[in-house]
Amino acid sequence: MNVTDRHGAAAATGRVFQRVIGGELPVAARAKGCTIWDTDGRAYLDAAGGAIVVNVGHGRTSIVEAMARQARAFTYVHGTTFTSEPLESYARAIGPHLPVDDPAIYPVSGGSEAIESCLKLVRSYHLARREPDRTVVIARWGSYHGNSMGALDLSGREPLRKPYEPWLGRFRHVSAAYPYRGGETAAHALADTGELVAELEAAIAEAGPGRVAAFVAEPIVGATLGAVVPPDDYWPAIAEVCRRHGILLVADEVMTGFGRTGRWFGLDHWGVRADVMAAAKGVAGGYFPLGLAVASGNVYETITTGGGFVHGFTYSHSPVGAVVAGEVLRILETENLVEASATKGELLRTLLTERLGGHPNVGEIRGRGLLVGLELVADQATRRPFPRTARLIESVMAHSRADGLLLYHGTGNADGTNGDIVLLGPPFVISDGELARIVEVLGDAVERAAAEASAKLV
Repeated sequence: MNVTDRHGAAAATGRVFQRVIGGELPVAARAKGCTIWDTDGRAYLDAAGGAIVVNVGHGRTSIVEAMARQARAFTYVHGTTFTSEPLESYARAIGPHLPVDDPAIYPVSGGSEAIESCLKLVRSYHLARREPDRTVVIARWGSYHGNSMGALDLSGREPLRKPYEPWLGRFRHVSAAYPYRGGETAAHALADTGELVAELEAAIAEAGPGRVAAFVAEPIVGATLGAVVPPDDYWPAIAEVCRRHGILLVADEVMTGFGRTGRWFGLDHWGVRADVMAAAKGVAGGYFPLGLAVASGNVYETITTGGGFVHGFTYSHSPVGAVVAGEVLRILETENLVEASATKGELLRTLLTERLGGHPNVGEIRGRGLLVGLELVADQATRRPFPRTARLIESVMAHSRADGLLLYHGTGNADGTNGDIVLLGPPFVISDGELARIVEVLGDAVERAAAEASAKLV
């Protein structure tokens, strides 16, 4: 639509720079439980919780009411001037669930901000300990930690890094713990814990004595590799290496936290405690932009007594965000939704295996809780991926969407360019019937898309 400016010339009205370039998006109208309706009245089953965000379900009136009560009292005070009762109460309530000893939370506006805050916590900790040479941070290939510049540099997701490579390069990377593609050089992947530990030890040695500050990783890899679970002895072994070298273990629980994997946090599957942790997504269940940077008691005390924390965001320490997170936490606890994530996740993987386990283009079905991934391949025996030019995953997404099913996906997992994954992460309130529908629609979409992609290769 055009309007006329004061000089009589046609002037364009404002518009939204959409995240999807090309094509028009439907307009969302309302949502409830696991379903979203658009303005045309069409229903979509949300099998991805948006971006693996919605855990307690859409349309929870108690969360909206809690938000409104706090907004009527006050919505904003600066974190350097006031604390708030909602924030203090939430810190006390969430503390026992966190895989961090004696935790202190630093609330921010999302996952990328949480990761950036964790990196600054790491630096501040070592400065307070009079170890300024600890500047090296090691992450893993096949990882995703966010889209701000520091978080993107930390990430090992090559398609996202590629446009910005001239601005990246301060962080180091070791192989992904990726059993399905273990030993494949192009995938930067290893499957054996001994080899993964040896590679990390070598990276620490290469950096030099007293130079490595932190090791950062997702307990279970989400968006980049598609719900990849490491070997069971991996995390205890990695934690021991970090302790022995005085390196802070930073867990990125942005996607895996708050019940997504069938435990409160991903590290809980292995009984490992982090020194620093990032959380977001499920912390507020999609009802408010909120993330947490969490410091252990040791890290917190060291920083606060040894030099302070030079850091801050305008919208950190939000009282409204704390109220929302508190109500999400109450729902998770009282409705036993973390346990529901575990049991429903087992059912989802069973149904997927029955429907697609024998399909020649399904390489692996994997995950924990309601974080479930499918890796699609051109050849099951050799694990050869479809070429990116086949646009397999785009076809799977399109067929599913046409049948009213919303998915999450990734590409480049096999070699940085090729490779296709589907990631499922529905709300924990999903019914058995809705799980069956996910599998039915996804199964049809995979079969149709794989047949179309295979025909292109002939």
